[in-house]
Amino acid sequence: MYDDASFYTFMPSAAPQEDRQSTPKHKRRQSLLKQPNEDSQANERTLDVIGEASTNSRHNAAPPKATLTRRAQSYSDFHDAAKAVLDTENSPRREKGIGSYKRINDDLEFMGWYDELENDLLDASHEQYTDYQNQLDLYSSHLDSLLSDTTNTLDLLTSLSDSFKSVEAQTTTFQKQCEGLTQEQKRLTQLADEITQNLKYYSFLEPVTRRLNAPGAGSLVRSQEFSSMLARLDECLEYMAAHPKHREASTYRARYRLLMTRGLTLIRVNFVNSLKDISSNVMKRIAERQLNDTTMSALLYAKFRAGATELKEVAQEIRKRSIRAPGAEAGAESEYVGLMNELYANYSAIRGKLIIPWITKKIRDVAAAPSTSKELVPFARNSISYMKEMCSSEYDLWREWFEGEEGLYDFLESACEPLYDELRPRIIHENEILKLCELCTLLQTRYMHDQDDEEPLAANELDFSVLVKPALEDAQTRLVFRTQAILRDEIERYKPKPDVLDYPACNRKVSLSGTKNQRSATSGRKASNAEPTTPMPKTPMIVEGGDSLDGQWGFDTQAAFQGWYPTLKKAIWLLSRIYRLVNSTVFDDLAHQIVHQTTLCLHHASTLIATNRTPADGHLFLIKHLLILKQQIVAFDIEYVVTPDINIDFSGVTNTFYELRERGGFFDPRNLWKRMGGNLLPKVVENMLDAKVELDGRLRGVITDFTTGSADQITNPINEMTTAKKGFDPLKAVNHVKAHAEKEVPLLRRKLDEYLDDRRTKETLVSAVQDLVMQRYEAFYEDQMREKSGEAGPRRASKKGKGREDEVWDVDMFEEWAGGVFMVAKVLAREEDEDDGFSDRGSGTASL
Repeated sequence: MYDDASFYTFMPSAAPQEDRQSTPKHKRRQSLLKQPNEDSQANERTLDVIGEASTNSRHNAAPPKATLTRRAQSYSDFHDAAKAVLDTENSPRREKGIGSYKRINDDLEFMGWYDELENDLLDASHEQYTDYQNQLDLYSSHLDSLLSDTTNTLDLLTSLSDSFKSVEAQTTTFQKQCEGLTQEQKRLTQLADEITQNLKYYSFLEPVTRRLNAPGAGSLVRSQEFSSMLARLDECLEYMAAHPKHREASTYRARYRLLMTRGLTLIRVNFVNSLKDISSNVMKRIAERQLNDTTMSALLYAKFRAGATELKEVAQEIRKRSIRAPGAEAGAESEYVGLMNELYANYSAIRGKLIIPWITKKIRDVAAAPSTSKELVPFARNSISYMKEMCSSEYDLWREWFEGEEGLYDFLESACEPLYDELRPRIIHENEILKLCELCTLLQTRYMHDQDDEEPLAANELDFSVLVKPALEDAQTRLVFRTQAILRDEIERYKPKPDVLDYPACNRKVSLSGTKNQRSATSGRKASNAEPTTPMPKTPMIVEGGDSLDGQWGFDTQAAFQGWYPTLKKAIWLLSRIYRLVNSTVFDDLAHQIVHQTTLCLHHASTLIATNRTPADGHLFLIKHLLILKQQIVAFDIEYVVTPDINIDFSGVTNTFYELRERGGFFDPRNLWKRMGGNLLPKVVENMLDAKVELDGRLRGVITDFTTGSADQITNPINEMTTAKKGFDPLKAVNHVKAHAEKEVPLLRRKLDEYLDDRRTKETLVSAVQDLVMQRYEAFYEDQMREKSGEAGPRRASKKGKGREDEVWDVDMFEEWAGGVFMVAKVLAREEDEDDGFSDRGSGTASL
């Protein structure tokens, strides 16, 4: 504020600093009461003042020295500056008042002078107060100017603040406008970028059209630029598919698809031409001279491996576009798949022209060899081994040309056609079932991949089982056909000779030397309790042998099969031959047929034996063979699933026409229509066939017949017909029953020994006969008791002791007697003891 120029306008030039210091300071005067000798002191002071005034007048005769009034830094400085100014202004007046004295001539003038001097002295005494007043006035005026300046400054600041607020408001408005313009700029920039981004998918059409349709476009197929161009086409197609609402999107998509097809077609043409060039070069080399196997192999594979890597990358461009993307429409990429299939087909055709003649020549050489010319299995072994090596080489070469195995096995199957053409006629003309079985075993064990195997094939490993499967199916089909033929000719149509039906003489021919040697001298076993001389086969075994029953089992088949009916031997032999060589479903069906036909044949034979011999011989023959059959088929894991045997019944149709003819109206359509919903249409009849159920049913039936027949021979004296006769004597009838039992039971046991070897089976049958006898006797006894109900009942004998001979035994007494005759429990107990002792002796012998 003190820098303002207006401040210096109020301040005249002040005295120098040294003058201010020399100026006497104001001292407060004493009061009049304390002023002694006031007059003298006044006079002295007056004189001093006059002296000072004269001195000052002499010093101030010259004009005052110009000074620049400094800015007051504080209140004291401002006071000193103001005082100096006042002193300077009053100095000339003092000098003028005091120094301008005139000559006093009289008292009047003196009095005037004195009054004037007194006034001057009074003024001089009040000079300090006047100066202070002047200073205060100066301060007041200065402060007023400061207040005015402050007010002006505040007004200016207020106007500036208002201006600043206006500027701020304008700045905020301007900022918002700038931000809006910036947002608009960003939006326009983004829109321009999006338009540019979208337009690049449309603008790419013209240059790529020129490139793909230009002459010599096929020469760019193997370059990286061509792959990049196809990738851009993929991006354009994906963009058009993702924005179907864009204008002309469908048009551009169609054109881009045409260009993609054009590019992939160029790849196909280049690929096929390269293949043809390699093939023509190889064929030219082959035609020029005769080549051995080593040179031929090197020529066929080395030439094709030379450019395989580069052409594989080119073909991959078609393959990766032929794979349908997840979620895509079915058949969306069928055109590209067709191009890829054309590559596979051209490669297979070109490659086939080179290798198929060579393979045909090799297969014919194998077929013409002396060791394989007439034998099926050696020829199959040598030829299939050669084809496996050939297919492995072709598989490796294919993987060098293509990625993946699409079309590979079709090509390899075409390459295996010479093998199929030579092997299939041999299989069809083969009649020996053992050779067919050997061939199936060879193919299954050496070349087929086991589906139950936990270790799958490697990713880059040839699955040769796919190629050999047609040959295996041919062999299995022929094997099934020959099995059905044997089943039809040797089991179903079997005509037994008299010597075959000579039972039980056929059982007596079985050698008992093994049984005698195996008996222990101290065992105490009877001949009727002999064990089988040879063990029965529990599991089928495929034996590489001749077409005979000897040498095909893991035991002495000649001894084991003695006494077996020929059809049973043939049935077990057939099942052992085809077991695990054909499909499980086919085997189950064949096994059902074999068991069914064998059961029928055995039943027919038992009928003939019963006619020629006795019914017991027929029953025991059937029981023996059905038990053997049931025991043997357990080893083959046959799934006994009930399968319907479907037939069409036309009896209703014939009956309907016969009825219409008899009643009349044969040619009346109304009658035909009425009968249409009834019996006019043929019926489908399902006959459920289960060989196991049939076998068990026939076995139960023949056992029932045997036990019934044996019990009839013992209980004939007490049957209903006999008891109904007049004069029937119960006591005599019971005696006859006891006599028959004592006679027939030993005969029954001898008859069982002639047919059966298993002791428990024989005792089970004897026990069944005993139970049936007891049931009939109990019924007889109850009838007798009812007849004598009016009379005093007979005395019941005790359960222990011997019954009386002159009365009819009760059931308990007869049961005790029958147990002693049949001896079922004793024999079983003795056998159990002997079995335990035999096992103990066996373990002791083993320990020794």
